[in-house]
Amino acid sequence: MGYKVAPLARLIEQFERFPGIGKKNAQRMAFYVLNLSQKDAQDLSLAISEAHSKIHNCSVCGDLTDEELCPICKSVNRDKSIICVVEDPADVLAFERSGEFRGLYHVLHGVISPINGIGPDELNIKSLLTRLNNDEVKEVIMATNPTVEGEATAMYLSRIIKPLGISVSRLAYGIPVGGDLEYADEVTLKRAIDGRQNF
Repeated sequence: MGYKVAPLARLIEQFERFPGIGKKNAQRMAFYVLNLSQKDAQDLSLAISEAHSKIHNCSVCGDLTDEELCPICKSVNRDKSIICVVEDPADVLAFERSGEFRGLYHVLHGVISPINGIGPDELNIKSLLTRLNNDEVKEVIMATNPTVEGEATAMYLSRIIKPLGISVSRLAYGIPVGGDLEYADEVTLKRAIDGRQNF
């Protein structure tokens, strides 16, 4: 049964639209917002509005920024010879949290998915090819997700990039730290074996 207080019902409905948020979590979030002070509620509203109006895609890599170029593209300390191709800006954040990758990124904003009507022209591919038309880039790392669509996108890009004389590599996939072998699927186990390294 829904709430009879219309503004509360609408707030819950909005939170339910968030990815991974069900009815109960949406209700918790709505009640949390209702318990905020007027100032905190206004700050939250302003932060959402400001993020929505000021954040756009970097003109070079497609990552999120509030300036012409994102901080990674502007940095003089990044290795400009390596570009890591990812599906969306959240993937850039995941790599940056690891602190292990010091190259540049290119965000596709999706993957090739004929079922959903998404072809190469709907993705941020043309600007990637433009970036590869200089002698600075030596390697492109395909870091799309290990899904059918992610694999198809990586293969498609690999076929286009290799003739340019640029090395194309794929992320190794395998068993996550703390994972149990008995729960791993066959593809993950195969990739873990194929990507093994010497001790």
